[in-house]
Amino acid sequence: MHRSTWIGRLTWIGRAASIAVVPRHSALNHPQAYAGSRLERAAAQRGDAATLAAMAKNGSAGFYLIAGDQVVLKTNDTGFDPLFSSAEARACGHLRETVFLGLLEEAPRFGAALDTSSIDSLKARGDLKLIDLRSIAVQGIVAADHLPPLAEAKAILGWHARHRFCPNCSAATDPAQGGWRRDCPSCKAEHFPRTDPVVIMLAIAGDRCVLGRSPRFPATMWSCLAGFAEPGESIEEAVRREIHEEVGVGCARVTYFASQPWPFPSSLMIGCHAEALTEAIVIDKSEIEEARWFDRDELRLMLESRHPDGLATPPPIAIAHHIIRDFIERGADVLVA
Repeated sequence: MHRSTWIGRLTWIGRAASIAVVPRHSALNHPQAYAGSRLERAAAQRGDAATLAAMAKNGSAGFYLIAGDQVVLKTNDTGFDPLFSSAEARACGHLRETVFLGLLEEAPRFGAALDTSSIDSLKARGDLKLIDLRSIAVQGIVAADHLPPLAEAKAILGWHARHRFCPNCSAATDPAQGGWRRDCPSCKAEHFPRTDPVVIMLAIAGDRCVLGRSPRFPATMWSCLAGFAEPGESIEEAVRREIHEEVGVGCARVTYFASQPWPFPSSLMIGCHAEALTEAIVIDKSEIEEARWFDRDELRLMLESRHPDGLATPPPIAIAHHIIRDFIERGADVLVA
């Protein structure tokens, strides 16, 4: 999904659009990555620097380490462990920023960004592994409970790395509120982390839906359409606009499915199904490479890795997999409130 110049606006077709917001988290029969955090974020503690300092020294405290775009893992006899003690974290190098992530059954959890000058020395250590967060999720090399706090740490620390200076006056800013704010000492502006909303959806007509292919996808991968919501736009409006711009299909009714944090760098994927009113596909080549209609039988073969041409859908770590699965299992009922 790229931010791009939108090439068109949805022209209402046929009849007035209806809207339904129907969360169906029970449809997530398999875990999607980065969602379902067990942490209590304990936001009330963020402004108490003394308490946070004491928490960091607590023997039960754990640190997730981020080095550039990679996560640092400890190696052990059973695999990999992403959680470091305070002493282990400091031994890895200079901690440029530390963020309070929350509490896991009273045990403090922090995210810490290592200075990039430490990366080469970390890679040389035989007891550590540096790997990107997406690969961690796909390969399943750490316990699933670690993925949400890792996503939280990566997103917030990435924000710090990109926002060290005040956009109002250009002065260097200082971390505050346990890492959940940056303050400008010059103009006194307060800056907060941002999350970019992304709609990801299936356009549905009866027993068929539209899937697309990005040039970045593996050759046989097909997925939901997706794009960033724009300022002043509702979720439903963004769904209809994105479908129309990417494949030329007009839609009416939109139903909400579920959401997924997506820390690349800091998005929230908002999953939906949409009622298609037209069938002709006109592809925006600046957005996607291919798009076509698929029926539920073909989708099932893809989801089960049995398609005769090897076509596939995204893996279960991605919300797209579950949006497609829900349509396979329930058909057009996904549009019923």
